[in-house]
Amino acid sequence: MVQIPDALPFLKANPIVPVVVIDDAVDAVDAGRALVAGGIHCAEVTFRTQAGPDAIKAMSAVEGMTVGAGTVLNREQAERAADMGAKFFVSPGFSRGVAEVAAERDIPYLPGVQTATEVMMALEVGATAVKFFPGGEAGGLKMVKALRGPFPNTAFVPSGGVNLANLSEWLADPAIASVSGSWMIKRDLITNKEFDTITKLSQEASSRVKELRS
Repeated sequence: MVQIPDALPFLKANPIVPVVVIDDAVDAVDAGRALVAGGIHCAEVTFRTQAGPDAIKAMSAVEGMTVGAGTVLNREQAERAADMGAKFFVSPGFSRGVAEVAAERDIPYLPGVQTATEVMMALEVGATAVKFFPGGEAGGLKMVKALRGPFPNTAFVPSGGVNLANLSEWLADPAIASVSGSWMIKRDLITNKEFDTITKLSQEASSRVKELRS
């Protein structure tokens, strides 16, 4: 029986999980440092680009940064991400293969869900938290609350449609363990090496979280 590690301790420590798309692994260290300087200490580096795996390895060397792999679609990618030092996996949907690697490597896994059936699939492998994707397009917080009814012990991490303007609304709901987004570290900001801007936007997000939790 597949049993993935509990993701909640990691999520409770990281209320914001940035989605980071890197085209050149050379930028990974500076991007990671910019997030840490802004008070964000984790990053989901996606497999959407060829630089993804090397970027995970490079960013993992940044002090104070926990780096995971995003857009992990299959066992092969999960194995490679783990080899590169990924501390958590995130998928846009559910993958049994990724769940198996997560269990074998003792790495938390956030499978993506939109429906009750998908939540049940995640629960079967021991998931305590799931990625709600795409958050805005899939019904927003209203849909999460509906899903929370039959799954009262499942935590949700919305991704897609989350930004500074609605951050407070999401995090105020007890069903939300943390939020995922890229508004503070958009792809073009990395490409154009606007790391000071990344730090500024990260500070704004971190400050908002502190206000909510004070």
